Amino acid sequence: MSTSTDHTVRDRLGVTPDAAVWCTIGKIPEPPVEVHRAAGSAPLRPALIRPLGMLGVALGMPLLFIGKLFGLLGAGEEALQRMLSTTGEQERHRAAKLEKKQRDEAVVELGLDKTFDGDWNGAAGRLLLQWYSHSSHHQRFVALAGDRILLAAPPKRVSIRRDALMQVVAEIPTEEAVLADPLLAFKVRNEKLVLRFKDGSWLTLTTVQWDSELHTYLKRQRQPGEARTTEA
Repeated sequence: MSTSTDHTVRDRLGVTPDAAVWCTIGKIPEPPVEVHRAAGSAPLRPALIRPLGMLGVALGMPLLFIGKLFGLLGAGEEALQRMLSTTGEQERHRAAKLEKKQRDEAVVELGLDKTFDGDWNGAAGRLLLQWYSHSSHHQRFVALAGDRILLAAPPKRVSIRRDALMQVVAEIPTEEAVLADPLLAFKVRNEKLVLRFKDGSWLTLTTVQWDSELHTYLKRQRQPGEARTTEA
């Protein structure tokens, strides 16, 4: 992060985190009606983009189509380059495809294609039931700060200035939960993290950056045998 971003994060969180990154979660499954009602019938989806944001999206659509066109042209050029590439370049391409295949298989094997463990009575399930009542924004800024895991977000969904508007919406002591990189042992680039609670429940976080600052931090703090403990 830049110095200005560091200052904004520190001001909004009230602390300088050891590591942090913006994350999303998967679609929250529909809970049993009685469970949802007991939790206050909180929203289970992020808010829709505001009209001004939708206008920005509409204005950006032509650029999106142009970008897709360039992407297709680039893909065709890449395919042609692969056909004409050297043996070493072809080997690197095959290695990249193999890494993606291994990563996709590991995600399914560890249950990381699911939003959470499925137990609505567990700590992870209870957190999900209140996820969007704390903030209707579709992302959370997940930060490790000493003995706490902080989740921050703007109060409402925004298209810009998320850093400047965010506030802490949840604070979890590390004695109650840990953040882990479950794909560490597979030694592949990834964007998955797991928030694992003491009761065994867990939820999957997807970072907006591959091999994020949190991944780097957790790699340095790696504990033996931790990487394969997530269960579907």
